[in-house]
Amino acid sequence: MIRLRIQRTALPRNAVILTDTPRPDCRDCDGVGGIPHDHGDHTGEYAGTEWEPCPCWTEWRMGLMPLPRLPRWLRRRDNGRDPWGPGYSNEPPF
Repeated sequence: MIRLRIQRTALPRNAVILTDTPRPDCRDCDGVGGIPHDHGDHTGEYAGTEWEPCPCWTEWRMGLMPLPRLPRWLRRRDNGRDPWGPGYSNEPPF
């Protein structure tokens, strides 16, 4: 049985999507939606985690609608630097 929820995604563009939700009382995954398996390389060091999806959840999603972008005149126009921070000008602060 699919338990649908509405979610916002940012990639590749801001949009509203409809997606499935894992069963919260699942004994296998504890409501996470999958079971992680850590594994190591030949030296015994951590090499990553593989994700095994739980049968209580499907990775189904469907895009409903893209969200509008800000108009060009409302977007940020600065370069992200603090005008009162160090290095903004060559003059000493006091």
